[in-house]
Amino acid sequence: MSTHTAEVSSPQTTEQLDNEEVRKILKNTTDLRQYSRQIEKEFKEVENKSIEDYIAESQNIANLHNQINDCDDVLERMENMLMSFQSVLNNISTEITQLQRKSVSMSLQLTNRQSVKAQLSQFIEDMAVSEEMINIIMETPVTERDFSAQLNVLNHKLSLVKELSFKESKSTSDVSDVLQKLRLKAMSKIRTYLLEQIYKFRKPMANYQIPQNAMLKHKFFFEFILSNERQVAQEICSEYIDTMSKIYYSYFKCYSSRLTSLKFEESCTKEDLMGIEDNASKGLFSKTTSLKHKSTIFTIGKRGDILNQQLEAPIIVPHAQLKNRYTVEALFRSEQYALVDNACREYLFVTEFFMVRGTQAQDLFNQIMGKTLTLMIKNLETSIHDCYDTIAMFLCIHLIFRYQLMCHKRCVPALDKYWDSLQAVIWPRLEHVFRLNIQSIHDCDPTKFNKEMGPHYVRYAEPAAPLWTPNYCPSIELQITRRYAEFSAAIVGISEHFPNELVSRLLLELQNEVECFILRMAAIFPARKDQLIYLINNYDLVLGVLMEHTRDNSKEAEAFREQLNARSAEYVEEILAPHFGGIIQFVKECEHFFEKEQMDELRKQERRSLALVASFSANWKKSLEELNREVLLSFPSLLTGSQLLQLALASLVQYYHRFHKLLTPNARAQLTNIHVVMVEIKKYKSNY
Repeated sequence: MSTHTAEVSSPQTTEQLDNEEVRKILKNTTDLRQYSRQIEKEFKEVENKSIEDYIAESQNIANLHNQINDCDDVLERMENMLMSFQSVLNNISTEITQLQRKSVSMSLQLTNRQSVKAQLSQFIEDMAVSEEMINIIMETPVTERDFSAQLNVLNHKLSLVKELSFKESKSTSDVSDVLQKLRLKAMSKIRTYLLEQIYKFRKPMANYQIPQNAMLKHKFFFEFILSNERQVAQEICSEYIDTMSKIYYSYFKCYSSRLTSLKFEESCTKEDLMGIEDNASKGLFSKTTSLKHKSTIFTIGKRGDILNQQLEAPIIVPHAQLKNRYTVEALFRSEQYALVDNACREYLFVTEFFMVRGTQAQDLFNQIMGKTLTLMIKNLETSIHDCYDTIAMFLCIHLIFRYQLMCHKRCVPALDKYWDSLQAVIWPRLEHVFRLNIQSIHDCDPTKFNKEMGPHYVRYAEPAAPLWTPNYCPSIELQITRRYAEFSAAIVGISEHFPNELVSRLLLELQNEVECFILRMAAIFPARKDQLIYLINNYDLVLGVLMEHTRDNSKEAEAFREQLNARSAEYVEEILAPHFGGIIQFVKECEHFFEKEQMDELRKQERRSLALVASFSANWKKSLEELNREVLLSFPSLLTGSQLLQLALASLVQYYHRFHKLLTPNARAQLTNIHVVMVEIKKYKSNY
């Protein structure tokens, strides 16, 4: 037992115990020696059986051995074959690499040759002069399409030869002589053709747009000459400038002089200012103004159409309009529109044909149109020197604004200085005449006018619109008011789209002067009511005309509307006073007692209030009739009179209500019922 323990405790036994099978044996068996002998015996038996099996299979093993040897021989041969294949493949790879290199090299050579071929073929084509080109340049007319095509080719060849000559290329010497001869021949034919077209302008009654269009169709001709011979190009340009300058100058000189003959026979003079009477005494030999041949000075009428519908209307043909007469602005419009049409076409032509831009185009245009523009400025200075028609001059200025805008829309800035020059001529004269009109109003002496006008002296709007009273007689002070109204409405309406500070200032000065004149005229009437009637009629006239031709909220309309409202309120008080003055006075004196609740003071006024109530009850219907008759007879415009009557009746109703509040119960019971009063007042309601 101790021996067994010792074996178990040894290191070898411990390692064996790690084996699971050994542990299983040790667990089931106590004698290891016996177990070992048993195992050895089993090994012997297995070995003997193996030997017997081996002997039994010896023949098969020998055959297997022989087969293995045969296989080794086959594999060896295959190895040798594969080695030979590998060697062949290595050679093929080398050859492929070489072929690849050759292919890249050949591809590069091909690319280089193609590039050189393209350049050489293009160069040869550019340098070679064909028989076809020579024949066409020499024989074909310049207007043919083939000539233009070959001229482009020739121009390209000349440019190339010129470029190569700087590089001292030998190839240029072979063709330079031929190309130079062709260049001279082409330039000669082109020069002749262009000069022929320019000379066509000089024929009487020639339509120069036709040769201009022909030149534009062949505008490359000038480009060819300009790039090859600048002297010839300068000759053609100078010839064109000289020809067109004379044509435009002659045309506009003749046209302007013929237009002048269509002006009204009787032009405005210093006697036609706003503050001067039409029928003022004249000299024994003075001409009587013919209204048929004299434009309206202070009214615009349909003259404003010239800025809208007639702005681009056909120009006036003098020989076809010999029997007609035109206003200053109509003649100005026709002349300037003709200039705009011709100048814009000319500017666009020279920029396209002569290939100029910016300052060069402006200089060339000035050389062509300069004399004509100077002539037209001088003609305007002459015609405007003795012009007293302010509206005509103002319309001319606004025509300038619109035509300048039209030129800019057509991309033609060349006339900007010309428009500025025209304005520099018109504006000083316009301001001078404007101030003469203002001064003429200032110089009017009211004491020289007839006081018979009374309340029946102003017409309302258009000549056919107002109702005239039997004793109406137009006079200078009435003409002044209407002249101002029409004139101011015209100026404001014209300047609506192009406001001007100077014009606004002059209008304000004129307005102030007219207001002062109206007040001076009103002062010649001793009665305040007559003064108010005069003021209301004049303010109403001015406001009516302004609202008819301008915006309702214009500064001028607002100023006169304020004046009219103030005078109307004062007039209402004046006409109510004779009929209902006692009630009005009572209300104004006693109303503060009611506000302060001083009823005792109001009761003290009962006797006075009863007297007023009795007077009102007895006379109020008659007073309304007289009031209606007086107002309607005082104003030629039924609309104005009706409005003032309604304003007076409304004021009366207000005073009635205020008076009713101040009455004692006893007096209030005796007062006519307000409903009865309102029913009667409604009878006077206006239908206008």
